Parts: sequence; structure tokens; C-alpha cells
Amino acid sequence: MNVQDALRLQQLEECQAARVCMSHYMHLCDSIDSPDTVQAIGALFTADACWEGVGEPYATRLGRHLGREAIVSMMGRYVRTPAHFAMNAHFLCSEALWHAPDGVLHGRWMMLQTSAFSAGGAHLNAAEIGVTFERGERGVAIRHFTTRNLFSRPVDHWHAADALPVPDNE
Repeated sequence: MNVQDALRLQQLEECQAARVCMSHYMHLCDSIDSPDTVQAIGALFTADACWEGVGEPYATRLGRHLGREAIVSMMGRYVRTPAHFAMNAHFLCSEALWHAPDGVLHGRWMMLQTSAFSAGGAHLNAAEIGVTFERGERGVAIRHFTTRNLFSRPVDHWHAADALPVPDNE
């Protein structure tokens, strides 16, 4: 294999690792209910990573957190009894992954988050996620994570016990 093909293969493998990293991050955020979950989230970030809300209202409400310890501390605020989220689901789409000329891997996604809160109420949020990844000893990790609100609104509820309409077999 020549050098150019080896680089292309490495970049493809990094893109796939970034997809897995982001999927795992969102999966953990959907069930952020224990210190172990928070530590698993932290393990997805580099030691000197930055997690930040950009634009309003996220810059003010979510803030900027520098370093894995600060990110773990921020995520740890969601672990409480009763749980902050009664239900939480993140949906990622419109993925774009690219390597900058300096070789750094970047990603961008549109995210839809549906949440119901143990304290009552439910919410629908859409955001643009931007991530810079870094290749390290443990594979690809998040170096800089940004989330920018596109819209946010309360909703009545997400799940209802109503019968699901299904066509008859006749």
C-alpha cells in the first residue's frame, strides 16, 4: 500500500471512529443516571477538552467547560434522585465529517432532543453540534464540542398509553 492509500484508509477509519464516539456519547446522555455513566462520558473527551454552549440561550444556560474534569463535573449535575430526565432521546442527522488540511478531523451534526423531566413537563430542542476530534492512545476522542440552539420549546408530553393504530389483517 502506498503512502497516499494508507493516509486515506487512516482517515476513513478515523471518520468511523468519530461516528461511534458520537453515537456512544448521545447514548450515554440519554441515560445519564449514575456516576459511572458520567465517567464514561468523560472518557470520550481528551484531558484538555472543551465542551461549550454557543450562542443564546446555550452560552448562558450551558456555559463553557474546560478540561475533562470540568466536563465530568458539569455532566454530574444531571445525576440526582429522582433522575433529572424521566425520558431523554437524542437523534443525530445531517452528518458531515472532514479532515482539515492540517489533518484534524471535524464533524457537524443536526441534533433533535426530546426530553421529559421527572419534575414535570417535556421539551423539544434542536441544535447544531460541532466537534473537533483528536487521535490519541485510546483512539479518537472529543477535543472540542459545541452545541448551538436552533429552537427550543415545551411540549405537553411524549408518551401516551393510547392504542397504536395498526391496519387490520383482512
